Parts: sequence; structure tokens; C-alpha cells
Amino acid sequence: MKIAIIGAGAAGIIAAITAKRINQKIQIDLYDANKGIGKKILASGNGRCNISNSDITNENYIGENPDFVSYALKQFNFNDFEKFCKSIGLLLDIKETNKVYPLSNEAKSVVNLLEETLISLDVNIIYETRIIDIKKDNDKFELISVSNEEKKSFKDYDKVLISSGLAAAPQLNATEDGMNIAVSKFGHSSNITYPSLVGLQTDFELSTKVQGVKKEALVALYVDGQKEKEIFGDLLFTKYGLSGFSILDISQFAVLPLEYYQDVQLSINLFPNKNRNEVLGMIESLFKSLPNQSAVLLLTGIVSNKLAPIIFEINKIDKESLAKDINAKQIRAIVNTLTNWRFKVTGTQGFQHAEASGGGIRTDEVDKPARNSFNS
Repeated sequence: MKIAIIGAGAAGIIAAITAKRINQKIQIDLYDANKGIGKKILASGNGRCNISNSDITNENYIGENPDFVSYALKQFNFNDFEKFCKSIGLLLDIKETNKVYPLSNEAKSVVNLLEETLISLDVNIIYETRIIDIKKDNDKFELISVSNEEKKSFKDYDKVLISSGLAAAPQLNATEDGMNIAVSKFGHSSNITYPSLVGLQTDFELSTKVQGVKKEALVALYVDGQKEKEIFGDLLFTKYGLSGFSILDISQFAVLPLEYYQDVQLSINLFPNKNRNEVLGMIESLFKSLPNQSAVLLLTGIVSNKLAPIIFEINKIDKESLAKDINAKQIRAIVNTLTNWRFKVTGTQGFQHAEASGGGIRTDEVDKPARNSFNS
């Protein structure tokens, strides 16, 4: 049996290793557009490679049918994954948060071990080759590629696995070629694709004045006025809008409505561990105890130096005011901003800065193969 695998990312690499271990007689050609394998693995976790999570269920997945992954998680659970890693010499560091990293804390070691395993199994890795078309004739597949602007043909494959992903990180040669081939040549249908795990642009005109400020916050997503999701985590103010782990996570739910021109807004609570009245009492007490101090200066005791004057500015409060000059209405306005700061989302940082893509081939058109289906 002769198999072509398009895309030498995590999925393609592990598929090749698994297939060869099941049946050594299989000939596997693994194609990638880059000069090396696992380019997105190398970029993951800022080079540390957040390789997995020890407590994964289908509830951690997003899509038309999140239950689609249940079969895969049952066939290859975390214990299986850990055994696979050990089989290639990769030891794992499992954090209390269930996040999993290589014990080396280095993505490069992961790619090196995967590559050495591919070579030892005699998988043929074909670099710098972008597959742009697939033809099928008499139950055999032919791959059409482009390499250095030269077209080539690779023939007589019994099976082809498209694992080339989508368009996130085009700087790593990511494209939607695989999806487009599946749709145009093999009758699949697809959902709209969009950047995910990505920073969100907002209409906040003073964003450059607060860029770089980072704080743990509770972020709530509102779509057409309805609250859809809440996520707690790091929040980073940027020159274009908002980022940080909480924003990247919530972007998975925010971007698709944005693509369909729905009204998408975020509510930021900078004090999620206190209720509104506690925040109100804290500020009232602060201003009352030091009435002749600058109100803005006092506010920097609880929020960033950059945020305090901006909070006064957006609430039209004189930044030269003393604490004793701030009335009850103004204090409530400050509290509202601190606990329910609203931002209208206007766009994203795009595929260039996205860690993943949403959409693509519909999962209800993908069969669940029988185990050991590579036996010939």
C-alpha cells in the first residue's frame, strides 16, 4: 500500500508514525511546503510547546458537533498520548493546571524526536513541496505539486490523507489548499473559515494610551446584546484593542458572529474577585481618608498608572480634581468602568497573528475509521 500524507504538522507526523508502526510494509510519502517539519509545533507555547492537556473532554472543543471528537478521544486518550511520547523518547511535564509541556520545556526537542522517529521508520519526507491539486483515476491518486514554481506530479497512491490545516499563520506557509481540494475535487462542503485564538480590535480611541497594561480580569462576550460567554484570565491592553489569554480564548466564540456582521461587545471586569458594592466601598473609603489628595493619584493605588487617568477621561471627570471634589455619581461611574468596561469589537488581528483557524470541512462528512484500518 502506498499512502500520501499532505502536511507535516502534528497531525500528519503522528498519522505517519502510527501507520508505519501498524504495518511496516506501507510506503508513506509525507509532504510539506516548508524546509522542515512541525513548524507550528515549534511556534507553540512561545517555543515551550504546550503539547497537550491531561484532562481533555469533548466539552473543550468548539464546532457544529463537538461530540465528533469523542471517538478520537476514546481511541487515543491522554494515557495513550503519554505512552506515544515515551515511545519516541519524549517525557512530559504535567502541570497542576493540567497543561502539559515537554520536560525539556523546548519545542525544538519535540520536533527533533518526531523527525528522528519518522526517519527510523523509513517515512519518506518531501520538503518544500506544496500540493495544489489531487486527481483520482481507477482508484489511484495523483498529487500535483508546485516547488520553486515548477509543477510536478506524484502518482499511484492508494490513499491520501489531507492534514494541511487552514490559513492561520500564513508566514509558516499555511494555506487553505487542502480544504479547497477536498471541496472542489471530492465533493465536500465547508463552513466559513476565520482566525481564532487571536487578538481583537476595538473602537476604543484611547487604546494607545493604555497599551501594555496587563491585568487578570473577567471578560464577558455579548452578541447582539445577549451574554454568550465569560472567561477569566490575563487581559492585555494593546494599541489595536485587546489581547491576553482571556481574549484569545473568548475570540473562539466572538469572531464568527463578527464575520456575520453581528454586534459583538466585550465587558471587562477588572475586579472579578470583588462585587460591585465592595469596589464602591473601597473607592469611597480611599477618597474619604485622603480628601486633599489628587483623585487620579489615589486611583493608581488600585489600578495601573496608565489606566487611572483614562478612566477619568472617558467618564468626563476633571483629572486635576481632589478626592473631596469627586461626587457620588462620579464614583459610581468610575466603579462601572472598573467592573463593566464595555468595548465594541470591530475586527481581529487576522490569520497572520491567529494561533488557529475556525471553520473548514464539515465534520459530519468525515467518517470514523475502524481501528487498525491500515492493515493490508
